[in-house]
Amino acid sequence: MDIQAIIPELLAVAAEARDKAYVPYSHYPVGAAVLFASGKIYRGCNVENASYGLTNCAERTAVFNGIAAGEREILAVAITVKGNNAGSPCGACRQVIREFGPQALVISAAENGEYFTRTLTELLPDSFGPEFLAGS
Repeated sequence: MDIQAIIPELLAVAAEARDKAYVPYSHYPVGAAVLFASGKIYRGCNVENASYGLTNCAERTAVFNGIAAGEREILAVAITVKGNNAGSPCGACRQVIREFGPQALVISAAENGEYFTRTLTELLPDSFGPEFLAGS
């Protein structure tokens, strides 16, 4: 699959998801689109909570939506944020992406359309995965 050719679609889906974010505390809406090996794209937005620790990031929301639908292999994750500075997945999101897409491409975009790409390995070098657990 030519992921480079799908980047515009992934960014558009992520932007649509971003517009649904629930962010009354940080006012920092994030949208994500996750491309799985099946070719399907799942979306997610960040959802904040007055008990901050219960907030969920857009990336994890999108990944969990895909996993709940039966997906297991991530090819790419696109995120987009408001403003002119592209965001990057937090450490927890990087680890969740790693579980299902150790070689995933991560596309980080600003609202103005500018973006950069990194592999998950670049974002999370020397990562921990299921292969390190006994019995895996």
